[in-house]
Amino acid sequence: MEPATSPQEAGTEDSSTSRVSERVPPRVRRTGIVLRPSIHRVVIRPFFPASDQRVERICSRILALSEMEVETLLGRVLEEFHDRHHKIRHFFLERFEQVKERLITDRKLSEHRKTLIGSYFTQEYALESAALFNPSMVWHPDQANLPEGSRRFLLSLRATGEGHLSSITFRTGVVDHGYRIRMDEPNRFVTAPEHIHDARYEKHLFHRKLNELGAEGPFVSQVLGVLAEEFTLEDLQDAIAKCLLQHRSRQRELESAAQTMTMLARSNYEIGYSPDQEVSERVIFPSSPTEAAGIEDARFVEFHEEDGTAVYLATYTAFDGKVVLPQILETRDFLQFKVNTLNGPEVRNKGFALFPRRVRGLYAMLSRQDNENIYLMYSDNLHFWYTKELVAKPTEAWEFVQLGNCGSPIETERGWLVLTHGVGPMRKYSMGAMLLDLEDPTRVIGRLREPFLEPDALEREGYVPNVVYSCGAVIHQGELIVPYAMSDHASSFASVAVEELLAAMERC
Repeated sequence: MEPATSPQEAGTEDSSTSRVSERVPPRVRRTGIVLRPSIHRVVIRPFFPASDQRVERICSRILALSEMEVETLLGRVLEEFHDRHHKIRHFFLERFEQVKERLITDRKLSEHRKTLIGSYFTQEYALESAALFNPSMVWHPDQANLPEGSRRFLLSLRATGEGHLSSITFRTGVVDHGYRIRMDEPNRFVTAPEHIHDARYEKHLFHRKLNELGAEGPFVSQVLGVLAEEFTLEDLQDAIAKCLLQHRSRQRELESAAQTMTMLARSNYEIGYSPDQEVSERVIFPSSPTEAAGIEDARFVEFHEEDGTAVYLATYTAFDGKVVLPQILETRDFLQFKVNTLNGPEVRNKGFALFPRRVRGLYAMLSRQDNENIYLMYSDNLHFWYTKELVAKPTEAWEFVQLGNCGSPIETERGWLVLTHGVGPMRKYSMGAMLLDLEDPTRVIGRLREPFLEPDALEREGYVPNVVYSCGAVIHQGELIVPYAMSDHASSFASVAVEELLAAMERC
């Protein structure tokens, strides 16, 4: 790329300072749209008392009620909560099945009593009550019935509620030919997905992941030997139980390996929603051991395989309260999702972002293993990553503390457009951009020397002050549409012409 005005035309010396000063900053247009956290969107989730003894005592108290008392009390519960959730009876009965082993009797119970017991081990959670931030934007799989020049998009956001527990929630909207954005009103209902219990695991991949975790040995080999080439969680649990019975004298010694296998299976799972549930009603809530303390910062990308097929992929951060673990989501329709762990020695830290297609026949991904620089990774397997190459270091004053990506690279004719975030004095987050070579993305061919988006007076106040941040943007008719978070509290949109952004970059 050439400067907007050459040094010779300006009558100045050919110096780095003069080149930077002559570039015209891109014009960024803020939309004024603000997506705020809401206390009204609540999801039902399991409630776990502090001990099994408390579960037993609660159940015993309910068992002591007469059938008339049970029906009266259940009626009150359903009247109060039935219009806040879909299929609430179904959820209560599922919760009963999960706690019934703590009952002190085998007495046959009525469905009303089972439903009431389940209600005592259920709670509401206002998943968006504290924050709605770090958005990622992709084009919606359904583009039907739109005016010419308009496109429907799907926005994922990090929703945070009580206890700073994060999940993934969704919104939809349309960008028209004039780059105007119209958001759809979200459904007041929020529904967690159903787990697909017959989800199948491939034995060779499962074995490889166990090796990455250091779970090896005769017992693991024995369990895997019992399993077919494809198996379910139930198959695995049965195989572990049978093998442990054969080693009764060493059962305690082998429990650690057994728990690792079960944990790995529970961390690689499938979930699904009913087609009649609107996109905004669906929430991906923490459900595996690795996600116990939250799901953070999903970076969605529409990935196109070499055969022309497309799938939506998203890297995200799973947190169990102690360990940060990058994981990956896969979906074709935002109805069914596969969730898998990412493995390999370079799967560390945060900020992983996949390229939208293979590069040189390999999967490619940006990363930030050292919490400071941007790296590029290649792999022939989406779930395993072993190497990295340095792409960019903090260079300008506004990024001296940290440099990272703001979502997946976007392919343009000029190169891979990468939105970045830089952290500067007072831990202020700003957004910049760089351009990577299409054939060799380790080569930076253009870079903004100043951020194109910084928190203004309204955006700097929030849960974490002085932050603007994005997890993924799109290009619509030459305009870059950037959803971004404002100080880890709410979200908005800005746009900038791609040509202006590229012209403002200094050639590297």
